[in-house]
Amino acid sequence: MVLKSLSALLVATGIALGLGTPASAQDYPTRPVRIVIAFSPAGAIDILGRLIADKLSQLWGQQVIVENRPGAGSVIGTRAAVKAPPDGYTLLMITTGLSLSANPGYDVTKDFAPIGTIASIPIVVMANASVPVKTLSDVIALAKKEPGKVTIGSPPPPTLNYFGAEQFKAMTGIDVSIVTYKGTGPLTNDLVGGHVMLAFNTLPPAIGNIQAGKLNAIAVCAPERLAAIPDVPTAAEAGLPGLDVVLYYGLAAPAGTPRPIVERLNKELRAIVTSDEFKKRIVADGGGPAPSTPEEHAANIAREEGKWNAMIKKLGLKLE
Repeated sequence: MVLKSLSALLVATGIALGLGTPASAQDYPTRPVRIVIAFSPAGAIDILGRLIADKLSQLWGQQVIVENRPGAGSVIGTRAAVKAPPDGYTLLMITTGLSLSANPGYDVTKDFAPIGTIASIPIVVMANASVPVKTLSDVIALAKKEPGKVTIGSPPPPTLNYFGAEQFKAMTGIDVSIVTYKGTGPLTNDLVGGHVMLAFNTLPPAIGNIQAGKLNAIAVCAPERLAAIPDVPTAAEAGLPGLDVVLYYGLAAPAGTPRPIVERLNKELRAIVTSDEFKKRIVADGGGPAPSTPEEHAANIAREEGKWNAMIKKLGLKLE
């Protein structure tokens, strides 16, 4: 149902605006474009968004401004972006988990014009180097030895980091405290500082500290290991098959954005994502490039949101 609605939205947008002149897309943009990132600076989505903004600025010769609007696990910034005029001058960096709040204030099947997927980045379980754990088994043993004392940092719901941590608790039966942060940037800072013991984190904001020995990467929550940290096992290899927490990042616009502009944006986004420079950067940061059409992006949103909504119901979690 979600997939059909999103596909219908894309088709309807194109039909409704088919009478518009192609020149509108050819001339676009004629003024600065804003990309809203609904998280704090320095996290994975912020790093990706700034890379895309920089490349689009170079392509267009027009300023692309990044605006961080964190709060409520991305809900505040997302609400603001989807209510912006649908003219192509406000875009939104999105990640998996858009519909995982009880009352987000928007509908993923109606309020977005998906432009394209950018990359996939899995969650990595990591720890401050002073914490005596090297494997997931060590984490579980420590948590069972000291119930309630082990802290795991994560951005708040509706992020997959948080729901992945809840899934980990449910799968292992351990008693740990989940400490929430506005984004992976501040989370990483507190993890390095020892204010939280472990984290369900993305690799980009943490990889420098892992390489410096300040943090230990324990397990990758994905079907395959990461080229950036090839010695770190997957969760399945570490004894927890099924703990797959992979975030997909993409670009979207408010619903009603002219189809010619969506197609123009998709064409240029795909050129960026498939460039050798971008691919090398994403792989080095612990992810994989994921170029797509708008329709493929819509299908990805439908599939991943459905998967995690089902997981939340299975775990019996209450959405806020």
